[in-house]
This record gives sequence, C-alpha cells and structure tokens, in this order.
Amino acid sequence: MRLLLVHPSALMYSEIFLRLEPLGLERVAGAAREAGHEVRVVDLQVLDLATLRDEVRSFRPQALGVSLNYLANIPEAIGLAAKVKREVPDCFVFFGGHSVSFVAEDVLEQSAGAVDAVVRGEGEPVIAPLLEAVRDGGVEGVPGIITAAGRGPAPLMMHGIDSPLPARDLMRNRRRYFIGELDPCASIEFTRGCPWDCSFCSAWTFYGRSYRKASPEAAAEDLARIREPNVFIVDDVAFIRPEHGNAIAAEVERRGIRKQYYLETRSDVLLRHPEVFERWARLGLRYMFLGMEAIDAEGLDLFRKRISPDENLRALETARRLGIQVAINLIVDPAWDEERFRVVREFALSVPEIVHFTVMTPYPGTEIWHTESRRLTTRDYRLFDIQHAVVPTTLPLDRFYEELVRTQAVINRKHLGLRTAFGAARILGRNLLHGQTNFARMLWKFNQVYNPRRQFADHSRPVRYELPLPRPVDVGDRRQLYVHTRTAPQASRTSPPPRTQ
Repeated sequence: MRLLLVHPSALMYSEIFLRLEPLGLERVAGAAREAGHEVRVVDLQVLDLATLRDEVRSFRPQALGVSLNYLANIPEAIGLAAKVKREVPDCFVFFGGHSVSFVAEDVLEQSAGAVDAVVRGEGEPVIAPLLEAVRDGGVEGVPGIITAAGRGPAPLMMHGIDSPLPARDLMRNRRRYFIGELDPCASIEFTRGCPWDCSFCSAWTFYGRSYRKASPEAAAEDLARIREPNVFIVDDVAFIRPEHGNAIAAEVERRGIRKQYYLETRSDVLLRHPEVFERWARLGLRYMFLGMEAIDAEGLDLFRKRISPDENLRALETARRLGIQVAINLIVDPAWDEERFRVVREFALSVPEIVHFTVMTPYPGTEIWHTESRRLTTRDYRLFDIQHAVVPTTLPLDRFYEELVRTQAVINRKHLGLRTAFGAARILGRNLLHGQTNFARMLWKFNQVYNPRRQFADHSRPVRYELPLPRPVDVGDRRQLYVHTRTAPQASRTSPPPRTQ
C-alpha cells in the first residue's frame, strides 16, 4: 500500500529553542516499509502545506497517518484530514500518537467522518496489521484501533525497542532539526518508558510504568548510522540503569563514534550515578535537561517528584563539575502572585544554568487531569501547549501573562541575543559556514514569539474543537489511567522498575 505519514506543524515553544526530528514517526515508517509498503513522510515542522498538498496529489496515498503527540495539534490535524479526504476520498485516514491515545473517541467524533480510525498506544507493532486490514477489510479487529464502531482489542506493546529502525532517509530538510547550539541535531532512543509517577506527566500512564532498554549493540549501531554531528537522546530519564548506560558507552568507544549529545534526566539519577555521566561527558555529552519543576519542597511534593530542593542543587553542582551545561525546567503554577514570580526570577538569575518555564497544564492521561480539569477555564486544544494558562489564575489573566513573559525573559537576558552571539561566535561561525542557521535565528526570536498580548489574545480566538471533560476514574487505582497494561497481549517483558523513594 501507499502510506503517507504526516507530522503537524511546530508549537510555540519550538519556534525558538528546538525542532526535533519525529523519531516515533520514523520508526512507524520503518515498520511499514519492512512489511513491504511504499512509505513517504511529510514533516510540517520543516516543510510547508504546499509540499503536503503536492505530495497528496502526486502520491495518491491509500492510507494517511497523522502523528499526534501534542494536544495543541489536534485541530490542525482534523483540518488536514478533511482536506485529504476531499482530494483522495478513498484514502484511509488515521491518527496515532501519545496525546490522541487518551482522547481517541472524542477526536474521532469531532472529525465528523474525516478520520476513519485512531490508534491507541505504540504505533510500531500495529502499523503492519492495520494496513493489511485496510487492504482486506475489518480494521475493527486490529489491536489498539478505535473506529466509529467502537474499540478493538487492547493495544500491543513491543517486547523490545531494538527494531524497527527509524526510516531517517525518508525525511527532507534534516538540517532544520536542532536543539540550542546543537545545530543540526538528530534524535535517538536508548530506553522507553518511565518508572516514576509524577502527577503532571503522562509518560508513565501511557506505558503502564513499564521501562524497556535497547540492547547496547543495537543502540550503538543506530547511532553509527546517524550522519549529523549532534544527537538528542530522547529518553524520558536517561541512564536510570547505570549498567545500561555504561554498556552503550563501551560500544560507542569500541566503534570510535564521535558526537555531541543532549539528554534529559533527573537530579537523583545524576547524583546516584555521576560516573556514568562523567563517562558520557568524555564521549561528547555537552548538554543536559533537568526537570527540577520547583525550587521548594512544597512544590516538589505537589508534583510528586520524590526529591528534595537540596538534591536538585547538588545535581547542578555535579553537572558543573563534569563540564555539562544544564537547562532547568520549572513549572509555573497559575496560582502564583507577583511575589512568587519575583522570587523565582531571582533564583533564575542567581544560577548560571538556563532556566525554562512551562505552565502547569492538566493533560488527559495525567493524574492532575482528573483533579484539576474540572476547574478548566478553556478546553481549546490549541491552548494546551504548556505556554498558556488553562485553569484559573490568581492574578488577572493579562497580568499573569505579563509576569510569565517577564520571568521567561530571564532566558533572553542571560542566554540569547548579542551577548550570547559574541560568546558563541565560534559555534555560530562553524554553523553558518555549513549553512546551519537555526541557532543563529534562535538568538533574536524571543520577543517575536513570547508576547503577553499575543498569549492573552489567544484565549479570544473562535473555538471549533474542544477537549472532552474527563470520564470518572478512581485515581487510587493507577491502572485505570494506563493505555498499555502488562497483562495485554504481547505486553512488554520488563525488569522491575528501580526504587524511586
């Protein structure tokens, strides 16, 4: 079959700091191609709608899949589905991805026939049987499938993540993918899932708190295939198991692979296994994202981080000692007043690290969706992008955005603009010499993107598609939040999760 896979356009946050290759979509493409299908991919983060239109008209796809890892892209995806249906009426249109898995039935209904099915759960194990069923009829029996007729069998979970290999060769404009100074930057996956249960996160509910590891040989082999000099390790928490991180490092050393790396991890993981991160620093680990989330014990308890403020500060000291640059994330509570914003700004200015701010947002699939969502002030999908407030704010909403942007501007004052350009002249020069302009453009875009009047005005846009309200769930029974369960057919055979307390 002719399969066209589409990634929607970039969100607000990605307009400045990063633009990552759609690794999940590449892996689904790889699985479909292994099954003998003809596959093309259009990533609207780096390509325009005219390219997609031309691709649809020339390729005439028999099936079209849209990746929806972000709620804010759902209205755009429904619009794309309707246009494709008008152009190719017989095309089977389906959605898949992390976020849409939690609101599948509602999105299917909202599409008014433009979407034939939504796939819940992991895409790699289901794409081949889905396309076979599309060809032969009877998609209702495909695991994880949801159609107008109802839910099919439970989603499949892969035993391991060594295969399929991502079809990176199908991507166009690969030089447009970057994260900060790492320009261009590819992505790779060493592990999948997270054994922690933070209240604001849906990674653990999607994977049923499972945790799977790529074999060191497969991880190094995939890494060796990457042409870009920079690589983002997309794991939710890197190097939870030190023996796994060391085993991949040994393979990288044996093969003589030289890259620069960016990864995400937790402060307590860094503190428990600093030797692993030190080894990777020798291999090229230059940047690390730490989700501190809060600067006080009360905030950390609220998000169930199971970590102390002192541990977070010691982790920053450890990273500095290892020569790894850190970006910190803090979650902005809509309940903050001017004084709280001031205190957080002072902290952000007092540390040398980059401090990013995201707004506390109850997402479907998170525990706080069931505790906070009844207070929602909007259900516009487009505002669920961690840059807008969707629950009541203590300050008037316009004042909240003024304080938020003033606080986010710490990044601009410390790490963007002319000062950074001078400090990073060597990196800028090297990138520009190779035709890479993503990092250079990032340095001067803050004020174009972060504007309190723009964010406030976003709440007044006409709303066509709204998030559904949550169905009653007893959050005391965590399994009711899961997309994947370990008792489902072909469930993952994982080792017990590490201790988190």
